[in-house]
Amino acid sequence: MNQHNELDDLLANPFGENELVIDKDEQAVEKPKRLIDVLPEENRQKAIELAAQIDPKNQQAISLYGTQAQSKLLNFSHTMLDHVQKKDSGEIGEIISDLMKRLEQVSPDDLKPEKKNLITRMFGKISNSVQEVLSRYQKTGAQIDRISVKLDHSKNELLRDINVLEQLYEKNKEYFHALNVYIAAGELKLEELEKKLIPEMKKKAELTQDQMAFQEVNDLMQFADRLEKRTHDLVLSRQITIQSAPQIRLIQSTNQALVEKIQSSITTAIPLWKNQVAIALTLLRQKNAVEAQKLVSKTTNDLLLKNAELLKVNTIETAKENERGLVDIDTLKKVQDHLVSTLEETLRIQAEGRAKRLQAEQDLASMETDLKNKLARL
Repeated sequence: MNQHNELDDLLANPFGENELVIDKDEQAVEKPKRLIDVLPEENRQKAIELAAQIDPKNQQAISLYGTQAQSKLLNFSHTMLDHVQKKDSGEIGEIISDLMKRLEQVSPDDLKPEKKNLITRMFGKISNSVQEVLSRYQKTGAQIDRISVKLDHSKNELLRDINVLEQLYEKNKEYFHALNVYIAAGELKLEELEKKLIPEMKKKAELTQDQMAFQEVNDLMQFADRLEKRTHDLVLSRQITIQSAPQIRLIQSTNQALVEKIQSSITTAIPLWKNQVAIALTLLRQKNAVEAQKLVSKTTNDLLLKNAELLKVNTIETAKENERGLVDIDTLKKVQDHLVSTLEETLRIQAEGRAKRLQAEQDLASMETDLKNKLARL
């Protein structure tokens, strides 16, 4: 039912004859409040008094309006820049990185026994490696203690920097409030010029038609224009203070994070590392004692098994040799076969030799007869 009612409402006015009339007051954009209206009561009174001191007849004074606050703000900006440039947080990062490298030089994993052969384990090389690691740990521990002193010094420097930055923040806030007073006073004077002084001077000039009166109106308008520009410059200067506030807080936050990191390294990482190395050394000594006992038992068992295997092999081989004859039948058979084949090969070679000799005799006789016949014909 609700869906049908909503659809009916949407379709009730298809051509927009019954458009809603929007109140013009609701369309009106609320004008921004004047700065003087949002100032604290004390500063508001100061702005009113300062606005009264602005003399439109003093054209030269307007160029110097608020310059004292701007010059102090400029000095403040230089102070901020020098402070940031002199403080090298990268050095602290290098110290922490150096600490991490030192901690990694002796790791509890280095104390785990490596795979060694039987002879090495028998002669106690494991204990020697423990002594080497322990010596390396003592050397690294001394280096870490020196790094801890550097970190503690850096932490104190950072804490002092945080306090200095807090003072800079308060100064920046004072400049902000001072510039607000200058800006509010300038806006008040501009409002007075545009709504009261300039209209009154124009009316007077139009009534008297005095040329000098018209010149005074122009001078007053030029003064208002210069005051508006000067006030705008002060607004820009105030923007610097507005931007400086979060920047100072950001630097303080970074320093505080570094302090916490250093504190964590000094109070947590280093003691935990030392405890882990000490525990690993203790456990390794205990394990070495157990390993030594295991090695004795294992060596004894290995020797007994090897001796038993060797006795078994020797006994079986000896029994086999005792059961064999002086000459194997297979050997005699092979010798006879080689002898028969040798005799057969010899007879074959002799027969071939006789046949070749007989052929040679025939060839010689034929050659001799052939030679005689040729000589006879000659």
